[in-house]
Amino acid sequence: MAESTESLIVNSIIGEGSEFRGEFKIRDLLRIDGYFKGTIITEGKVLIGKTGQVDTDIQAGIVVVGGEVRGNISATKRIVLLSTCKLYGDLITPSLIVEDGTVFEGRCTINRL
Repeated sequence: MAESTESLIVNSIIGEGSEFRGEFKIRDLLRIDGYFKGTIITEGKVLIGKTGQVDTDIQAGIVVVGGEVRGNISATKRIVLLSTCKLYGDLITPSLIVEDGTVFEGRCTINRL
């Protein structure tokens, strides 16, 4: 499924080697390649790169995980777990894509809206 160019515009980046703690509310896309601890709330997309380390609960439209997440993820559209993903927490989403090599320890609830 192709994404429009507008939906790929990154509003905020927590870069590799950076660290952020707290609550992050954003409208569009957040990319994390560094360390984040806290809460993420967005109607948009959260992308956690393969160097990203996240200790948080995430509420978003779409979540793509390539790094390590310790916390729960709730997505209104879909969650994608890439082959480099390590996820320790629960998922709630209407659509889930899991690549070979993913590490996932938790529960998954698929809710069709």
